[in-house]
Amino acid sequence: MALKIIGAGFGRTGTYSLKLALETLGFGPCHHMSEVIDDPRQIGLWGGVATGKPDYDAVFAGFGSAVDFPVAAYWQEVLAATPDARIILSHRDADDWYASFSQTILPLILDKSAWPGHLVQWFELIEKIIIGKALGGRTDRDGILAAYRANEKAAMAYVKAGRGLVCRATDGWAPLCDFLGVESPDLPYPRTNPRADFFASVKSGGDAAKAAAAR
Repeated sequence: MALKIIGAGFGRTGTYSLKLALETLGFGPCHHMSEVIDDPRQIGLWGGVATGKPDYDAVFAGFGSAVDFPVAAYWQEVLAATPDARIILSHRDADDWYASFSQTILPLILDKSAWPGHLVQWFELIEKIIIGKALGGRTDRDGILAAYRANEKAAMAYVKAGRGLVCRATDGWAPLCDFLGVESPDLPYPRTNPRADFFASVKSGGDAAKAAAAR
């Protein structure tokens, strides 16, 4: 694999903005859940990961970095397969993150009656990856927050060792560019899909799955 950057932060922590930022800085293409939604091959490959038969070379072929789910659920395993990669923990205050996650991604996964027929396989996959793996099967507030904090604690060990960065969308380019050893571009740091846009997409009949995958 050619992965140079592995994102450890859960979805809804600014991951889509980080994806765009990494691609702007030359660390793309950046793998993100948005690629999995549209690619039956990726769904199949991640199905292999979820059942204990990973082929990370195939999953990340052609990608220079990876953020968001599904990689955020398996970042330690992916790092073991690419030990020279560095970790970026996209961070959001835990309670603020839960407020967003519990009103966007979580209800989409749990309301199986609302799954569109053509996306059932994708929803089954993200249920295994997000609920089963990342959250340890918990769907209650305390359990979800405990999983979120445990994931951040594991990633912080790499930050403290100098192999990782805590990245907040509000920090702008400077910390990210310093960590990667590149110059800051003369562009605004990407800002994408705040919660209001998520609900506007759903209410207007847009693809809720795509909306959930962004940011």
